[in-house]
Amino acid sequence: MIKNRFSALAAGLIASIGLLGTTQAETVGVGTMSQGTISYSTGSALAKVMNEEMGLQARVQPNSGETTLLPLINSGDFDFGIANVLEVYEAYHGEGTFSGREQPNLRVAASMYPLRTAMFVREDSDIYTLDDLKGKRVTFGFSAMGSISVVMESLLANAGLTPGDIQPVMVPNVVAGAEQLQNGRADAFFFAVGGAKTAEVNAVIPLRVIPMNTDAASVARMQEVFPEGYIATAPPLPNFAGVSEPTPVLTYDNMLVTNASVSDERIRAVLDGMVNNIDALAAGMPLFRGLNPDQIYKESIQTPYHPAVIEWASNR
Repeated sequence: MIKNRFSALAAGLIASIGLLGTTQAETVGVGTMSQGTISYSTGSALAKVMNEEMGLQARVQPNSGETTLLPLINSGDFDFGIANVLEVYEAYHGEGTFSGREQPNLRVAASMYPLRTAMFVREDSDIYTLDDLKGKRVTFGFSAMGSISVVMESLLANAGLTPGDIQPVMVPNVVAGAEQLQNGRADAFFFAVGGAKTAEVNAVIPLRVIPMNTDAASVARMQEVFPEGYIATAPPLPNFAGVSEPTPVLTYDNMLVTNASVSDERIRAVLDGMVNNIDALAAGMPLFRGLNPDQIYKESIQTPYHPAVIEWASNR
């Protein structure tokens, strides 16, 4: 009988150890776009800080684009993900690329930093203004990143152009678009300023960013297509390939996205971890220098925030 009790106790202890091991091995999935994108660099920096400073076991999981990434967050396969404000809006509301495919479980966890974007050309190109894109081979389509087409249309509208005024070079995502210029099949490509891929291309083919038009009429045309977009200046920084002087570029917010079922405790832990470790985040992704704790929650965002974010912001 004593032997049986000992065996039962041992079995229970082994089971407890096994359960503890399972709990410790649980990972926080951080979904991103493909390697080379701003999304991937952002997610990698965040996951590193989660692991080293927040007591979480985070793993970056890249995807081809938002049409793959956001449904995985909606389904709960990933706890968090990196996407821009337009991508999240369209997915939640079932518009644009997500027409008829609403992702109702998506919630915003944070507005992280301004995402500056632009058209890039070779430094020796004869394209100096957005107007000069007329008739040129320009990356377009973005089958795996459909919302980028809206951003591109707003960028062209800034110059009074439409997709019909360019020679579209169809690509699945922005990384493939950068490669099209590198291999000589495109005259200009769209990308985020400060992206790892632009630095890679710039090391082989020096790049130049095309400035946005800043007059009121041009901005109005742009915002008619993309209301969340605005003009901000990209300064000449070492990590901003193609920017040799202060340059006005199309800007919108990059977001940390989560699922409605993620616990309040985890959301608060991540938000506290971000604002307390901005330097560590920026060491891995310099754009985190733009993280403003007072702007993590914005009432103007038209996709719902996770309730824990609103509570966290109100208690600051």
